[in-house]
Amino acid sequence: MNGIKRTTNNQEYVGIQVGDHMTIRLADSKFKRELPLYLMLLPGSILVLIYSYGPMAGIVMAFQKFVPVRGFLGSEWVGLKNFEYIFTMPDIFQVLWNTIYIAVMKIVAGLVVPIVFALMLNEVKNKAVKRGIQTMVYLPHFLSWVILGGILVDILSPSYGIVNQFIQAVGLKPVFFLGDNRVFPFTMVVTDVWKNFGFNTIVYLASLTGINPELYESAIIDGAGRWKQTWHITLPGMLPIIVLTSVLSLGNVLNAGFDQIFIMYSPQVYRSGDIIDTMVYRVGFVNAQYSVSAALGLFKSLVSFVMIVISYRLADKLANYKIF
Repeated sequence: MNGIKRTTNNQEYVGIQVGDHMTIRLADSKFKRELPLYLMLLPGSILVLIYSYGPMAGIVMAFQKFVPVRGFLGSEWVGLKNFEYIFTMPDIFQVLWNTIYIAVMKIVAGLVVPIVFALMLNEVKNKAVKRGIQTMVYLPHFLSWVILGGILVDILSPSYGIVNQFIQAVGLKPVFFLGDNRVFPFTMVVTDVWKNFGFNTIVYLASLTGINPELYESAIIDGAGRWKQTWHITLPGMLPIIVLTSVLSLGNVLNAGFDQIFIMYSPQVYRSGDIIDTMVYRVGFVNAQYSVSAALGLFKSLVSFVMIVISYRLADKLANYKIF
Protein backbone atom coordinates (compact mmCIF):
# COMPACT_ATOMS: atom_id res chain seq x y z
CA MET A 1 0.00 0.00 0.00
CA ASN A 2 1.58 3.31 -1.14
CA GLY A 3 0.42 6.89 -0.75
CA ILE A 4 1.14 9.63 -3.30
CA LYS A 5 0.50 13.37 -2.82
CA ARG A 6 0.29 15.86 -5.67
CA THR A 7 -0.79 19.49 -5.86
CA THR A 8 -2.51 20.85 -8.97
CA ASN A 9 -3.97 24.38 -9.23
CA ASN A 10 -3.70 24.83 -5.44
CA GLN A 11 -5.67 21.59 -4.94
CA GLU A 12 -3.98 18.75 -3.09
CA TYR A 13 -4.79 15.23 -4.26
CA VAL A 14 -3.95 12.00 -2.47
CA GLY A 15 -3.41 8.78 -4.38
CA ILE A 16 -3.65 5.50 -2.45
CA GLN A 17 -2.38 2.40 -4.24
CA VAL A 18 -3.37 -1.07 -3.07
CA GLY A 19 -1.83 -3.76 -5.25
CA ASP A 20 -2.55 -2.88 -8.89
CA HIS A 21 -5.37 -0.44 -8.10
CA MET A 22 -4.91 3.30 -7.53
CA THR A 23 -7.56 5.47 -5.84
CA ILE A 24 -7.25 9.24 -6.16
CA ARG A 25 -9.27 11.62 -4.01
CA LEU A 26 -9.18 15.29 -3.08
CA ALA A 27 -7.23 15.73 0.14
CA ASP A 28 -8.86 17.44 3.11
CA SER A 29 -7.90 21.10 3.42
CA LYS A 30 -5.41 22.09 6.10
CA PHE A 31 -8.06 24.15 7.88
CA LYS A 32 -10.48 21.22 7.95
CA ARG A 33 -7.81 18.93 9.40
CA GLU A 34 -6.90 21.45 12.08
CA LEU A 35 -10.46 22.55 12.88
CA PRO A 36 -10.63 20.52 16.15
CA LEU A 37 -7.50 22.34 17.35
CA TYR A 38 -9.03 25.73 16.56
CA LEU A 39 -12.17 24.75 18.47
CA MET A 40 -10.03 23.81 21.47
CA LEU A 41 -8.49 27.30 21.37
CA LEU A 42 -11.85 29.04 21.11
CA PRO A 43 -12.84 29.15 24.85
CA GLY A 44 -9.45 30.50 25.90
CA SER A 45 -9.46 33.02 23.06
CA ILE A 46 -12.90 34.29 24.09
CA LEU A 47 -11.75 34.76 27.69
CA VAL A 48 -8.65 36.66 26.54
CA LEU A 49 -10.75 38.92 24.32
CA ILE A 50 -13.23 39.67 27.11
CA TYR A 51 -10.85 40.11 30.07
CA SER A 52 -7.59 41.21 28.42
CA TYR A 53 -8.40 43.07 25.22
CA GLY A 54 -11.86 44.38 26.09
CA PRO A 55 -10.72 46.47 29.09
CA MET A 56 -8.04 48.11 26.91
CA ALA A 57 -10.75 50.51 25.74
CA GLY A 58 -10.28 52.22 29.10
CA ILE A 59 -6.84 53.40 27.99
CA VAL A 60 -8.53 56.51 26.55
CA MET A 61 -9.03 57.72 30.15
CA ALA A 62 -5.28 58.36 30.34
CA PHE A 63 -5.72 61.14 27.77
CA GLN A 64 -8.92 62.60 29.23
CA LYS A 65 -10.15 64.40 32.30
CA PHE A 66 -12.50 61.51 32.85
CA VAL A 67 -15.81 62.13 34.56
CA PRO A 68 -17.86 58.93 35.12
CA VAL A 69 -21.25 60.58 34.49
CA ARG A 70 -20.04 61.87 31.11
CA GLY A 71 -18.34 58.66 30.00
CA PHE A 72 -15.60 58.30 27.41
CA LEU A 73 -17.39 60.34 24.76
CA GLY A 74 -18.33 63.27 26.97
CA SER A 75 -15.13 63.69 28.98
CA GLU A 76 -12.66 66.44 28.07
CA TRP A 77 -9.52 65.48 26.16
CA VAL A 78 -6.33 66.76 27.82
CA GLY A 79 -3.61 65.02 25.79
CA LEU A 80 -0.48 64.20 27.81
CA LYS A 81 -1.29 66.39 30.83
CA ASN A 82 -2.02 63.36 33.03
CA PHE A 83 1.44 61.98 32.29
CA GLU A 84 2.98 65.36 33.08
CA TYR A 85 1.08 65.40 36.36
CA ILE A 86 2.36 61.94 37.27
CA PHE A 87 5.98 63.09 37.27
CA THR A 88 5.13 66.09 39.47
CA MET A 89 3.66 63.88 42.20
CA PRO A 90 5.86 64.11 45.31
CA ASP A 91 6.32 60.36 45.86
CA ILE A 92 6.51 59.11 42.28
CA PHE A 93 10.28 58.53 42.14
CA GLN A 94 10.28 56.82 45.53
CA VAL A 95 7.48 54.56 44.30
CA LEU A 96 9.41 53.78 41.10
CA TRP A 97 12.48 52.94 43.17
CA ASN A 98 10.50 50.72 45.53
CA THR A 99 8.97 48.88 42.57
CA ILE A 100 12.28 48.21 40.83
CA TYR A 101 14.11 47.43 44.08
CA ILE A 102 11.60 44.86 45.30
CA ALA A 103 11.01 43.37 41.84
CA VAL A 104 14.71 42.90 41.11
CA MET A 105 15.31 41.26 44.48
CA LYS A 106 12.38 38.92 43.82
CA ILE A 107 13.73 38.05 40.37
CA VAL A 108 17.24 37.28 41.67
CA ALA A 109 16.07 35.32 44.71
CA GLY A 110 13.41 33.59 42.62
CA LEU A 111 16.14 32.26 40.34
CA VAL A 112 18.84 31.37 42.85
CA VAL A 113 16.73 29.59 45.48
CA PRO A 114 14.92 27.17 43.10
CA ILE A 115 18.22 26.27 41.40
CA VAL A 116 19.93 25.50 44.70
CA PHE A 117 16.91 23.60 45.98
CA ALA A 118 16.68 21.56 42.75
CA LEU A 119 20.36 20.59 43.09
CA MET A 120 19.84 19.56 46.71
CA LEU A 121 16.62 17.67 45.98
CA ASN A 122 18.31 15.86 43.12
CA GLU A 123 20.72 14.32 45.61
CA VAL A 124 17.90 12.69 47.59
CA LYS A 125 17.78 9.04 46.49
CA ASN A 126 14.78 7.89 48.53
CA LYS A 127 11.80 8.46 46.21
CA ALA A 128 9.22 8.55 49.00
CA VAL A 129 11.16 11.21 50.92
CA LYS A 130 11.79 13.16 47.71
CA ARG A 131 8.10 13.21 46.78
CA GLY A 132 7.11 14.19 50.30
CA ILE A 133 9.49 17.15 50.26
CA GLN A 134 8.25 18.19 46.83
CA THR A 135 4.64 18.12 47.98
CA MET A 136 5.37 20.25 51.05
CA VAL A 137 7.27 22.94 49.17
CA TYR A 138 4.76 23.05 46.27
CA LEU A 139 1.74 23.56 48.54
CA PRO A 140 2.13 27.32 49.31
CA HIS A 141 2.09 28.13 45.58
CA PHE A 142 -1.53 27.00 45.31
CA LEU A 143 -2.72 29.19 48.19
CA SER A 144 -3.76 32.79 47.48
CA TRP A 145 -2.11 35.75 49.17
CA VAL A 146 -5.41 36.46 50.91
CA ILE A 147 -4.94 33.24 52.89
CA LEU A 148 -1.16 33.44 53.25
CA GLY A 149 -1.31 37.13 54.13
CA GLY A 150 -3.49 36.46 57.17
CA ILE A 151 -1.23 33.59 58.25
CA LEU A 152 1.94 35.66 57.86
CA VAL A 153 0.48 38.63 59.74
CA ASP A 154 -0.03 36.34 62.73
CA ILE A 155 3.31 34.54 62.38
CA LEU A 156 5.29 37.81 62.04
CA SER A 157 3.42 39.75 64.72
CA PRO A 158 5.88 41.61 67.01
CA SER A 159 3.87 40.73 70.13
CA TYR A 160 2.59 37.18 69.74
CA GLY A 161 4.07 35.91 66.45
CA ILE A 162 6.04 32.66 66.61
CA VAL A 163 9.00 34.19 64.75
CA ASN A 164 9.44 37.03 67.25
CA GLN A 165 8.92 34.65 70.15
CA PHE A 166 11.89 32.67 68.89
CA ILE A 167 13.92 35.87 68.39
CA GLN A 168 13.20 36.95 71.97
CA ALA A 169 14.04 33.46 73.23
CA VAL A 170 17.61 33.84 71.94
CA GLY A 171 17.98 37.23 73.63
CA LEU A 172 17.27 39.59 70.72
CA LYS A 173 14.74 42.38 70.36
CA PRO A 174 11.51 41.66 68.42
CA VAL A 175 11.38 42.84 64.81
CA PHE A 176 8.33 44.59 63.35
CA PHE A 177 8.56 42.85 59.98
CA LEU A 178 5.45 44.47 58.51
CA GLY A 179 5.83 47.89 60.12
CA ASP A 180 9.53 48.75 59.79
CA ASN A 181 10.58 50.49 56.56
CA ARG A 182 14.06 48.96 56.79
CA VAL A 183 12.77 45.39 56.98
CA PHE A 184 9.53 45.44 54.99
CA PRO A 185 11.01 45.06 51.44
CA PHE A 186 13.10 42.06 52.51
CA THR A 187 10.06 40.53 54.21
CA MET A 188 8.17 40.77 50.92
CA VAL A 189 11.01 39.10 49.04
CA VAL A 190 11.48 36.26 51.53
CA THR A 191 7.76 35.48 51.78
CA ASP A 192 7.36 35.60 47.99
CA VAL A 193 10.26 33.18 47.51
CA TRP A 194 8.86 30.90 50.21
CA LYS A 195 5.52 30.80 48.39
CA ASN A 196 6.83 30.16 44.87
CA PHE A 197 10.26 28.50 44.96
CA GLY A 198 8.85 24.97 45.22
CA PHE A 199 6.76 25.36 42.09
CA ASN A 200 9.59 27.08 40.20
CA THR A 201 11.87 24.17 41.06
CA ILE A 202 9.88 21.97 38.63
CA VAL A 203 11.58 23.61 35.64
CA TYR A 204 15.08 22.95 36.93
CA LEU A 205 14.29 19.39 38.01
CA ALA A 206 13.04 18.76 34.48
CA SER A 207 16.31 20.09 33.04
CA LEU A 208 18.25 17.72 35.29
CA THR A 209 16.50 14.72 33.75
CA GLY A 210 17.88 15.72 30.35
CA ILE A 211 21.52 15.35 31.40
CA ASN A 212 23.17 12.19 30.07
CA PRO A 213 23.85 9.77 33.00
CA GLU A 214 26.95 8.51 31.19
CA LEU A 215 28.63 11.82 31.93
CA TYR A 216 28.36 11.14 35.67
CA GLU A 217 29.64 7.59 35.19
CA SER A 218 32.66 8.89 33.31
CA ALA A 219 33.27 11.51 36.00
CA ILE A 220 33.18 8.87 38.75
CA ILE A 221 35.71 6.76 36.85
CA ASP A 222 37.96 9.83 36.60
CA GLY A 223 37.68 10.29 40.38
CA ALA A 224 35.39 13.33 40.46
CA GLY A 225 33.42 13.82 43.67
CA ARG A 226 29.86 15.09 44.00
CA TRP A 227 30.92 18.74 44.09
CA LYS A 228 33.01 18.47 40.92
CA GLN A 229 30.21 16.54 39.20
CA THR A 230 27.80 19.32 40.12
CA TRP A 231 30.16 22.08 38.99
CA HIS A 232 31.35 20.52 35.73
CA ILE A 233 28.30 18.47 34.61
CA THR A 234 25.08 19.43 36.40
CA LEU A 235 25.36 23.22 36.25
CA PRO A 236 26.53 23.32 32.60
CA GLY A 237 23.65 20.99 31.75
CA MET A 238 21.20 23.36 33.46
CA LEU A 239 22.80 26.49 32.00
CA PRO A 240 20.51 26.88 28.93
CA ILE A 241 17.32 26.83 31.01
CA ILE A 242 18.93 29.09 33.65
CA VAL A 243 19.84 31.65 30.97
CA LEU A 244 16.38 31.39 29.45
CA THR A 245 14.47 31.91 32.70
CA SER A 246 16.82 34.72 33.71
CA VAL A 247 16.31 36.60 30.47
CA LEU A 248 12.54 36.10 30.35
CA SER A 249 12.20 37.37 33.92
CA LEU A 250 13.29 40.85 32.76
CA GLY A 251 9.70 41.47 31.71
CA ASN A 252 8.68 41.41 35.38
CA VAL A 253 11.02 44.21 36.43
CA LEU A 254 8.03 46.47 37.27
CA ASN A 255 5.88 43.68 38.75
CA ALA A 256 6.68 43.73 42.44
CA GLY A 257 3.52 41.83 43.42
CA PHE A 258 0.39 43.91 43.97
CA ASP A 259 -1.71 41.28 45.75
CA GLN A 260 1.02 40.39 48.24
CA ILE A 261 2.00 43.95 49.12
CA PHE A 262 -1.57 45.29 49.14
CA ILE A 263 -2.60 42.69 51.70
CA MET A 264 0.46 43.01 53.94
CA TYR A 265 1.45 46.69 53.88
CA SER A 266 0.15 49.70 55.84
CA PRO A 267 0.57 53.50 55.69
CA GLN A 268 3.58 53.35 58.03
CA VAL A 269 5.60 51.45 55.40
CA TYR A 270 4.51 53.44 52.34
CA ARG A 271 8.01 54.93 52.12
CA SER A 272 9.61 51.54 51.42
CA GLY A 273 6.67 49.36 50.35
CA ASP A 274 4.48 51.50 48.11
CA ILE A 275 4.79 50.32 44.48
CA ILE A 276 3.26 51.41 41.18
CA ASP A 277 0.36 48.95 41.37
CA THR A 278 -0.67 49.95 44.90
CA MET A 279 -0.32 53.61 43.96
CA VAL A 280 -2.60 53.05 40.95
CA TYR A 281 -5.18 51.49 43.27
CA ARG A 282 -5.07 54.36 45.77
CA VAL A 283 -5.10 57.11 43.16
CA GLY A 284 -7.89 55.53 41.14
CA PHE A 285 -10.18 53.88 43.66
CA VAL A 286 -9.49 55.79 46.87
CA ASN A 287 -8.92 59.30 45.49
CA ALA A 288 -11.17 58.82 42.42
CA GLN A 289 -8.52 60.27 40.07
CA TYR A 290 -9.38 57.83 37.32
CA SER A 291 -7.47 59.53 34.51
CA VAL A 292 -4.25 59.83 36.51
CA SER A 293 -4.58 56.22 37.60
CA ALA A 294 -5.05 55.09 33.98
CA ALA A 295 -2.04 57.13 32.86
CA LEU A 296 0.12 55.63 35.60
CA GLY A 297 -0.98 52.11 34.69
CA LEU A 298 -0.36 52.78 30.98
CA PHE A 299 3.13 54.10 31.75
CA LYS A 300 3.94 50.90 33.64
CA SER A 301 2.55 48.77 30.82
CA LEU A 302 4.65 50.56 28.20
CA VAL A 303 7.85 50.10 30.21
CA SER A 304 7.00 46.43 30.81
CA PHE A 305 6.31 45.98 27.08
CA VAL A 306 9.73 47.37 26.19
CA MET A 307 11.41 45.10 28.75
CA ILE A 308 9.54 42.06 27.42
CA VAL A 309 10.66 42.83 23.86
CA ILE A 310 14.25 43.19 25.05
CA SER A 311 14.03 39.96 27.06
CA TYR A 312 12.78 37.95 24.07
CA ARG A 313 15.53 39.41 21.89
CA LEU A 314 18.11 38.36 24.46
CA ALA A 315 16.47 34.93 24.82
CA ASP A 316 16.84 34.47 21.06
CA LYS A 317 20.50 35.52 21.13
CA LEU A 318 21.60 33.73 24.31
CA ALA A 319 19.34 30.67 24.55
CA ASN A 320 18.06 30.28 20.96
CA TYR A 321 14.49 30.61 22.24
CA LYS A 322 11.72 31.86 19.98
CA ILE A 323 7.93 31.99 20.27
CA PHE A 324 7.29 32.98 16.66
